[in-house]
Amino acid sequence: MITHIPHISNERTEETLLRITEEMSLLTDDEKRMQPHGEGHYPSSEALREIVSLVKNIIFPDFFDRPHSAGETRRYFIGVDVITLHNQLYREIGHALQFDADREETEAEQQGYSLATQFIAKLPELKRLLYSDVQAIADNDPAVRNYAEVIMSYPVVTAMIHYRVAHALVELGIPVIPRMITEQAHSLTGIDIHPGATIGEYFAIDHGTGVVIGETCIIGSHVTIYQGVTLGARHFTYDSDGHPVNLPRHPILEDNVTVYANATVLGRITVGKGSVIGGNVWLTQSVAPGSRVVQGECSHVTISEKS
Repeated sequence: MITHIPHISNERTEETLLRITEEMSLLTDDEKRMQPHGEGHYPSSEALREIVSLVKNIIFPDFFDRPHSAGETRRYFIGVDVITLHNQLYREIGHALQFDADREETEAEQQGYSLATQFIAKLPELKRLLYSDVQAIADNDPAVRNYAEVIMSYPVVTAMIHYRVAHALVELGIPVIPRMITEQAHSLTGIDIHPGATIGEYFAIDHGTGVVIGETCIIGSHVTIYQGVTLGARHFTYDSDGHPVNLPRHPILEDNVTVYANATVLGRITVGKGSVIGGNVWLTQSVAPGSRVVQGECSHVTISEKS
């Protein structure tokens, strides 16, 4: 028990601090209810930041880390990063498995080791996808001077690195870590992509601030969206206890769709291939391939098919 707090001269203040310290030290029923299943096992936010940084260095080795020449020097430094990534990732996956369910530490670590190896095997595909995203951004923005500018300064690259890493972990069934990783990107960029969303190759977000992409979204290839776009749910289904049920509830955007700034697309609807959704549109119904959806006079939405 605390009996004295140093450097407090006012007796009433000291009594208040002691009383509140004792009160806040009590484990409340609400606090117990919100504890994870595997009490005391938490992935480290700092370690996850380092893991994403390692992935960046491996996929873009001449941009975020020291420049590497070709050949053995490049292979050596990338090899060190790959080994370090595996070692850090399997430990954090082990913590996540214990966090999600009260597994034995040895069992969780062994499973984490295997899952981390499976993630490492996905790195070549992650690299291909991320370079296709960089290409999409460069092809859609006349302000781009070169690819290096996109890789080093565009917030969507940061968001997509985090998302693609997190989604790969979701595919491996790893709990909690994917959401922590994408929320780190959300804080850095203002782009909120749920790790469960499915996004095809050659994906571009212009500017990006305020973009929201929900968990069950399916986005095809060669899709471009602009700042302030929401791909969200229109309503939820609840179970008999009043808890929301995790059913598909977000939009499907087929290939070659463009969604302009501040458009809101809600519900399990399909935006057909090659469609264009104009700025500030509120869309809650499916549209056929090749449609053009724009705000008309008096804010009515006009839907037309391309000729």
